[in-house]
Amino acid sequence: MEAPANTAAYKQMLHALSDRIVVAQKPIRILDHIKWDNGIQEEFFRNGARELPGIDRTYYASRPLGFDAAGKCREFQTIERDIARELGQYNPLGTIMRRMCREYIQVVRMLEARGTPGFAAISRELYGSAGDAFHEGGPTLADLGKLLDDAIANIAQSDLLKPAEKTISGEDAVKILRERINLAFRESEGTIRVILSDGILADAAAGADYIKIRKDAKFNDRDLRVLEVHEGWVHLGTTFNGSTQPVCTFLSKGPPSSTITQEGLAILMEIITFTSYPSRLKRLANRIRAVHIAEQGGNFLEVYRFFLEQNLGEEESFANASRIFRGSTPTGQPFTKDLSYNKGFIMIYNYIRLAVRKGMLNRIPLLFCGKTTLEDVRTLAQFVDEGIIVPPRFLPPQLADLNGIAAWMCYSNFLNKLDLAQIQDDYAAIL
Repeated sequence: MEAPANTAAYKQMLHALSDRIVVAQKPIRILDHIKWDNGIQEEFFRNGARELPGIDRTYYASRPLGFDAAGKCREFQTIERDIARELGQYNPLGTIMRRMCREYIQVVRMLEARGTPGFAAISRELYGSAGDAFHEGGPTLADLGKLLDDAIANIAQSDLLKPAEKTISGEDAVKILRERINLAFRESEGTIRVILSDGILADAAAGADYIKIRKDAKFNDRDLRVLEVHEGWVHLGTTFNGSTQPVCTFLSKGPPSSTITQEGLAILMEIITFTSYPSRLKRLANRIRAVHIAEQGGNFLEVYRFFLEQNLGEEESFANASRIFRGSTPTGQPFTKDLSYNKGFIMIYNYIRLAVRKGMLNRIPLLFCGKTTLEDVRTLAQFVDEGIIVPPRFLPPQLADLNGIAAWMCYSNFLNKLDLAQIQDDYAAIL
């Protein structure tokens, strides 16, 4: 029997079911389960970068998941059934939690299928494809990747865009980021941890409540600003806000559907804070193009050579190519998570434009109340009004005060009606 909405018993029931999802998903770490060992790269270059890496189903089978996949699926099925029984079939928050259970089951099945065609098929269901259109008859993600690349090619060599020299050590980067992020969160020094690490390939990586900085990496101030905004404000910020939810603790954890929203939000914040830069956008565009190459049948060597053609070094090209094929095989279809950044950005940007147009500004900050998805914000807004969802404790300045972004979007809604080709003709004499 359903408990009456907004009673202590109802909140306790929601909290208990939510906590069960949080506990159940804990051992599922997608990227850890599909990454390639360092020895794969060493062997690749030892063979002159001419042979496909030796990755097949046997390779993944030798690296067990660390949990019982069938048992984990049954666990989520039981939670989903209990949510329906205790909250009813049509409870809005129950609907979100039941979808999360089904999505985690898909993730487990994807991980079981590592090294087989089934892995990439489920990846497309969870993260999409480079051939996906933004609306019926509209441009695709692959079109966006090509458009960004063409636009950046015209300005890439400008002396005005030359990056500053990387002179900040990993140790100094830790101190700077720790101070900046904790100041932004208005929390004590130890709330958000920034730590040195020897065990990561990237210059930096974010966890649930920390950012790791590679000990031997070098940074400039723009690099640190990107890490502060993207990893700190967004990824750690939404985790922090989700973890402070008194009832719906599931908002502290994000399945793949929230990854698209979260990465899109992170890129949006980079853009509206003037933190991002063309070569970074080119990197994201190249990931779309690489996924598209693989979806069209290109193998690892072809994708690796594509990145070499983008003037990346051999090791960086290998790292980028391996991102595309991790979980799959060097001749298989790609892991499509890297589409999330640009796909999510377009979706979030259009959502905010429409929210401003419709006068629904209160919906925008709710993107930060946890690991949300766009389709859930309407439901979350309803339960904020009822006191079951609490508004985000931390918000970036640009969303804490919506005047600036509202003004921007008012113009954006008009500018999108203009024909850029016609404007180019009109401005020919000026440019």
